Amino acid sequence: MAGGNSITVHLDRLLEERGMTQTELAERVGLTQANLSILKTGKAKAIRFTTLEAICRELGCQPGDLLAYEPKGL
Repeated sequence: MAGGNSITVHLDRLLEERGMTQTELAERVGLTQANLSILKTGKAKAIRFTTLEAICRELGCQPGDLLAYEPKGL
């Protein structure tokens, strides 16, 4: 990543807190397991606002609960 900065995805934590499986969330938001896994592991290069909105709707969270900016190397 440019400048050594990173966006961290907290999907595992949110799923655990809500007692929901990755499979259940994928079905509810209309994503494939593979695409949700890419997002969950932080390997995604982008996320559509419609996808982010659907995830937040299903998990009852805000985008800031799901994504965090964490500078690296400080």
